[in-house]
This record gives sequence, structure tokens and C-alpha cells, in this order.
Amino acid sequence: MERKKYLIVTAGGTGTRMGASVPKQFLELDGKPILRLTLEKFLEAVPDVHILTVLPQEHVTFWRHYCLEASFTCPQRLVVGGFTRFHSVKNALAYVPDGALVAVHDGVRPLVSVGLIRSLFQASESAPAVVPVLPVTDTLKVLSKGPDGVLQATGEAIDRSRLWAAQTPQIFHSELLKEAYTEEGYDTLFTDDASVAERHGIPLTFLPGERTNIKITTPEDIVLASGLLEGLFGKKK
Repeated sequence: MERKKYLIVTAGGTGTRMGASVPKQFLELDGKPILRLTLEKFLEAVPDVHILTVLPQEHVTFWRHYCLEASFTCPQRLVVGGFTRFHSVKNALAYVPDGALVAVHDGVRPLVSVGLIRSLFQASESAPAVVPVLPVTDTLKVLSKGPDGVLQATGEAIDRSRLWAAQTPQIFHSELLKEAYTEEGYDTLFTDDASVAERHGIPLTFLPGERTNIKITTPEDIVLASGLLEGLFGKKK
């Protein structure tokens, strides 16, 4: 039997690095809030997906009013975020049943393609955890700060060919991810859901990600995302 599909959109952050008056997920891109663009992409790719949108408590009412006033018809359960991303996802998993597929996606990755979403869901029917990744292309340095705050080389070498950057959405068999979040205590090394799953012994399957699937974090990212929408996607995809 085909598993039902769930989506947890993590939009519980305050976006302090953006320096804006509202969290970055509510900033406009191509005339719409970034969060809306993200949700629209999943609704196009998987129309029957069950959506759980994780928000800061102080912005739940704001988002509810926006959806109503903008006639943004998106069936979604609003979940209050936790102290960290780990706790936010754990809060949302309480509303996901066993025996489903659950995707976890950053609310500020609105340029993920419909094709990638569909291919990840397809692969996750047989694989318990599917993660999109990209090879690291930059030269990486391990540095430390001296007493005067100046960065210094540690002498540690890194083999770039072994390093890959993880993206979202990451998709899991829901009963396994729920078990991992229940049994594994919070760790600062849990920067994504794949790290929680891996700690719990869940085998990971990796698929190629997309260079254009950027995470919008800084004002420069807004400029880059706007260019990608106009150039590569023609403001359509």
C-alpha cells in the first residue's frame, strides 16, 4: 500500500542574520512571501500532501491572517516551533502518523524544483531515509581564533572530495523518524534530520540535489534568488 505523504515545513526561526523587521520566511520574493512560494512548490509537486507549517508562536496569527486576506488556499496545520530546529520538528512529528512518508523542508528554500520533490518521494517509497546532496566545490580551511580574535590556521587538512553538502527536503519513513526523535536526546550536532536519523542507525540514501535549491539566509541570498527566478525559472518554476 502506498504511504500517505506528509510535509513538515520548518519556518520557526526569527531570521536574525537577515536584519529585517520580520522573519525571513515572510519577506517577499517575486511579490509573495518566501514561505508561500515554498508551500506552492510542494502543492504543485504533490497535491495530496498533508502540510504541517512550523512557525514562531508570535507569528502564527500573522500567517493565518495573511493566508485569509491573500486568499492563499493551503490546507495546513500550524505548529508552534520549539527552542531549536530539533524541537520544532519534534513538535510537528506529533501530528504525523506511523506508516507515512514525511518530508522535512526548510521554509526558506523556495526554489526547490517540482522534479526533485517528486523524485525524492518516489525513492523514499523503498528507502527509509532519502537526502539530497551536492559535492562541496569550495576549498575548505579549518581555522581557530587566537586570543586577539584573529583567525589562524590549525594545520588540519581536509579532503574536499569526501565532503558533500546536505539539502532539503529530506524524506523519511515516519515511524522511523519519530522513533529517532523520541529516543535521541538533543545534540548541537543535529543540524538536520538526517543527522538525527543517522545517529539512530537509520540507513541513509543520497540523491543528487540542485545548485539552485538555495537556503535564503542573508540579504544577498534574496538578490540571488530573485535572479534565479527571473533567469533560470522565468518566474514560473
